[in-house]
Amino acid sequence: MKFLVVDDSSTMRRIIKNTLARLGHKEILEAEDGAKAWEAMGENSDIDVLITDWNMPEMNGLELVKKVRSEDKYSELPIIMVTTEGGKAEVITALKAGVNNYIVKPFTPQVLQEKLEAVL
Repeated sequence: MKFLVVDDSSTMRRIIKNTLARLGHKEILEAEDGAKAWEAMGENSDIDVLITDWNMPEMNGLELVKKVRSEDKYSELPIIMVTTEGGKAEVITALKAGVNNYIVKPFTPQVLQEKLEAVL
């Protein structure tokens, strides 16, 4: 499986990548904002799971999710949003935009594993 991890924090990208690696996933791409993630998706059409932050420069996570969902080829792509935005309104907004699951920072590796299993 190939993952794309999108977060403007290099520390958060590393935490997510290390957690995925401990779960046995080896193919992990990363991007620091939605615009770079969109470029990476154009270059790597075989991405199996998108994990994105919400608050980022250039193109935020919600804009990225909407752009991804506007393409038919990504209609089934599992998307997990990992963010500090934990309000009910934000969760509903993200789900309506097409996010499959939602994790509020900070989180444990077990939470990431459970959310991943739920979308796969």
